[in-house]
Amino acid sequence: MTRVMAVFAALTALVSCNREPSFWLGADLGWITEYEAYGHKFYNKDGVEMECTALMKELGLNAVRHRVWVDPSAHGGWCSKEDLLVKCQRAKALDMAIMVDFHYSDWWADPQKQNIPASWSGHSYEQMKEDLAAHTIDVLMYLKDNGIEPKWIQVGNETRNGFLWTVESNEYGWPKLDENGNTTIIESMGHVDRNPEQYAGLFAAGYDACKQVFPDAIVMVHLDNGFDKDLYDYNLGVLKAGGAKWDMIGMSLYPYWAMDGGFRDDAETTITDCIENIRYVSEKFGCDVMIVETGFLVDESKPEVLEESRRQLARVIRECIEETDGRCKGVFYWEPECRPSQYKLGAFTEDGRPTVIMEAFSDWSE
Repeated sequence: MTRVMAVFAALTALVSCNREPSFWLGADLGWITEYEAYGHKFYNKDGVEMECTALMKELGLNAVRHRVWVDPSAHGGWCSKEDLLVKCQRAKALDMAIMVDFHYSDWWADPQKQNIPASWSGHSYEQMKEDLAAHTIDVLMYLKDNGIEPKWIQVGNETRNGFLWTVESNEYGWPKLDENGNTTIIESMGHVDRNPEQYAGLFAAGYDACKQVFPDAIVMVHLDNGFDKDLYDYNLGVLKAGGAKWDMIGMSLYPYWAMDGGFRDDAETTITDCIENIRYVSEKFGCDVMIVETGFLVDESKPEVLEESRRQLARVIRECIEETDGRCKGVFYWEPECRPSQYKLGAFTEDGRPTVIMEAFSDWSE
């Protein structure tokens, strides 16, 4: 495909007749206000200092994703509803679409931990449904009252194992691992295996709360390991059996972690299996899909590593657009702006400049 043809194809795929993009290119930028508070700055390819959200738009993105925690006061207050609003206001000013990611925890929630917020601990199932709904409505009404309308809302973050279950943690809030690398669950309300009906009921409470404030918002269920068909069959089957519903399926796709964890042998197979799974789950569950998290290795000392990461991201975007029968609606990069010393699957340099990886968003033709 020539460069002219690639640009034409991109414009055709990304813009519909009503001028709203038919495919979304986004990034989770949850760290930007915290980075700014520590004095970290961002620069475009010409070395001009820019606010990070505006820089993402300059790089070809049209959407952002921001997480929100229940009570992050013990963690600097970052990703509170107030911090969320600041970041959403920046996106709105740039006419970028917004995704809100509810973690339903006071800090990080992921497949290894989904710690129950401290103020909800010990509550009954019925009370916790009320807690979840009230928190969801409170955050969304706060956004609405301040002129923010999210296009997508996630009920939970990477809920492979359900949500609202607490693991034994160390003094820093990270899970304690036994000699086999396993965690110990000390309180469980919505674990997919231990409490399948309650997981579905809690998710349903979140879905209804979202629709109460924003009836037109696209409400998502979000699982990791987008290449794992069995995971999606099982988890979504539990939700469906419990009467829960959703509008869209969100996936995480990290070829690096898939190989590191021994789930797949190579990046190419990981991506191939994810594209196939998008087609599969969209047909089985009758809904669209979006890759809401992805990321690739950064090593500033090795240009070949950066180029390979750019190529993999371009492949993901291209095949999501061209090979999912229109069912995949977007690709979001997780924290591309982060420092490689903090997290090695970003897409920027240590001093805040975009690497070649980010070029995949403006040209995914090869």
